Amino acid sequence: MRTHVTLLSPPARGKRSSPGISSVLPGDLFDQVRGRLRLLAGFFVIAFGVDLVVFTGAWFVASISGRPLPEEVWVTRWSQWGNLGAVIASGGLWWVARDARITPSRLHLLGLVYQVAICFVISISTYWSFYLTHQLLPNMTWVPAVVIMFPLILPGPPRRMLAAALVAAATGPVALTLLDVTHQIPVDIDSYVQATIGPLVAAGFAYMAASVVYGLGREVAAARELGSYQLVERLGEGGMGEVWRARHHMLARPAAIKLIRPVLVDGAPQPVTEHMVARFEREAQALASLRSPHTVDLFDFGVADDGSFYYAMELLEGLDTEVLVRRFGPVPAERAIHVLRQVCHSLSEAEARGLVHRDIKPANIFLCRYGEDYDFVKVLDFGIVKSTHGGGMRTPALTRETTVAGSPAFIAPEQAMGDRTVDGRADIYAIGCVGYWLLTGQFVFSADNAMSHLMHHINTPPAAPSTRTEMPIPPALEGLLLSCLAKSPNDRPQSAKQLLRALDQVVTAEPWTDDRARAWWAEHPMGHG
Repeated sequence: MRTHVTLLSPPARGKRSSPGISSVLPGDLFDQVRGRLRLLAGFFVIAFGVDLVVFTGAWFVASISGRPLPEEVWVTRWSQWGNLGAVIASGGLWWVARDARITPSRLHLLGLVYQVAICFVISISTYWSFYLTHQLLPNMTWVPAVVIMFPLILPGPPRRMLAAALVAAATGPVALTLLDVTHQIPVDIDSYVQATIGPLVAAGFAYMAASVVYGLGREVAAARELGSYQLVERLGEGGMGEVWRARHHMLARPAAIKLIRPVLVDGAPQPVTEHMVARFEREAQALASLRSPHTVDLFDFGVADDGSFYYAMELLEGLDTEVLVRRFGPVPAERAIHVLRQVCHSLSEAEARGLVHRDIKPANIFLCRYGEDYDFVKVLDFGIVKSTHGGGMRTPALTRETTVAGSPAFIAPEQAMGDRTVDGRADIYAIGCVGYWLLTGQFVFSADNAMSHLMHHINTPPAAPSTRTEMPIPPALEGLLLSCLAKSPNDRPQSAKQLLRALDQVVTAEPWTDDRARAWWAEHPMGHG
């Protein structure tokens, strides 16, 4: 996706002050590395701890029984200090790696220092204890394995990884020298050669492994470049595309990226033509011009080289009304009115600009904390928006759609029949379906498949919401929702503004106030959506 067409000019990209490791590796990949580093540290805690526990246990039993420790155990007593140091260092790294406040670059550097320290402990304890037990030096240690392992667990720039691998490889000769000059063990030239060649070969393999892993990581990072944005984490996937958490290269504020897959013909994506790009630009410019505070804010848009169109939007904190009802049950009538009024505010402006959403459903109505406001609604996903100002000109589809656009449980009868003259009254019908869902926790019609849903919307009169819930529903609100669900567009409220005015006239037993909304959100804190 590295080649792209950005249709809104981004700010000029300057030189980043401190790119670090995470600037060239995807954030979610580095998060995996963080977990792997903790796993490795935990492994070494156990590996070094077992020998330490066995020695301590044997010493304790010998002290209680008054018998001396076996000679082969006693001679390893000094190397247990190295085991203890390795356990403490490994436990400390495990604890530090869990702290998300530690920057990726700092954690990476700490991991490389840990690699060298562990290799030194392995070298000196192995040579010392093996000589004391067998009166000769081992042909090899575990240092080469550790040197090769680290680039696979902790990917980084190949040169940096090579430097760390060479320092780690040198711990063998350094340990032998230290033991020799302190007269702990005698060391000849052959021992130095054996202690050097294996780790040096391992350092070469480590460099090759680092080059491959780091290169793959950079390719993934580059593939996630869209205009001025870097894709960080996939938040969701639907029939038409994916939604990603993203960050801007220059700005601190995060964003949500909606990728819309290219149209498919016989299972193969079709090339993006200049005409399609021009149409996408016109439609995206129309969406970007919407200024209702209840319409999700569009930052940028463009075309990736795989034919995917993308929107960069504000990242919101909260949950959509589908999750709201599924998790917490139907909402009181006054809260439903509060939500529907804000949806109407968004759609009223869209109508004025000749835009029909065509996919109003609970999943596209996002309830959030927005600054100091609570229960603030944002209408999402104008992904299959239709302009009613097209003058009847027929143009190729930009997105992968089925014959019928929309969601079967919330689709207007005229949409279900494939009517090409659909207007804003289809969105009014969908608002009626959403209101029904908010009040009852049920779809207007129960069906086993999409086609049955469509046939019900076309032919079946809806049951009154009050017959499908025990919660009180004001008769005026019930009548208004049933009018929204009329089969004929002419029998519904004729615009979002008209529906908004009708909602304002509904009287409830208790209003939904800012204090009630704030109290609800305090009781049910949400993360990012």
